[in-house]
Amino acid sequence: MSRRGPGPAPSPERGPAPSPERGAEALLAQLQLTDSGFPSGLYTLSHGLEGYVQLRLVGAEDVRDLVSGVVRAAGTADAAALALTHRAVAAGDWDEVVATDRRLHAIKLTREQRTASVRTGRQVLALAGPAFASEPAERLGRLVAEGAAPGNHAVVVGAVHAGLGVPVRDAVAGDLYALAASCASAAVRLGRSDFRRAQALLRALRPEIVRATEAALAVRHRTELHSSTPLGDVVAAAHERAEARLFIT
Repeated sequence: MSRRGPGPAPSPERGPAPSPERGAEALLAQLQLTDSGFPSGLYTLSHGLEGYVQLRLVGAEDVRDLVSGVVRAAGTADAAALALTHRAVAAGDWDEVVATDRRLHAIKLTREQRTASVRTGRQVLALAGPAFASEPAERLGRLVAEGAAPGNHAVVVGAVHAGLGVPVRDAVAGDLYALAASCASAAVRLGRSDFRRAQALLRALRPEIVRATEAALAVRHRTELHSSTPLGDVVAAAHERAEARLFIT
């Protein structure tokens, strides 16, 4: 049975210019969702950095290259799934939302990656009602509860942003920035950076974030979702079995 429901017609990625009031509200909601203080659980993730540190594969001078790789890989995976979800929600195509969620889950090769993505995604779903009064999140939450969709973080965030009226480009760029900021914070907590270098890192990563945003927006179908990080997958598999862990990834 189709999950296509009533919804607005697909719009260009920038969409019609919203009213100043509506545009400001969407911006504030986006800032709330991507803020490090939003309790989605991203602070529990190092996005692979802890595993590299445990294996002595990364020093302070390597953090930029490692985080750049994380952002770049997200461009054709999580960030692209966010964009596809945003478009599908705007079109009222919930079959496509579910299929995108399943595809993203399938390309996450390690258990801890899948577990972390679903854990943080479902946390956002649980908070989306009081924080955003989000109808798309409520609908996605029902699909997740029924077992139709896993509820990956990127898919949940894409649905919430679409419901808030955040333009898809802004939603993708904002989420990629949140990913980079989460990595930078993890580097500080792992003793591979300090707060000054973390801010310099975020400045240096802006071009990479822009490129990853463009890569994500260029993906037009869920079958194009992919990520090729063989060393990262090996490190993640080792991290799953580490005797002590500060982060869940």
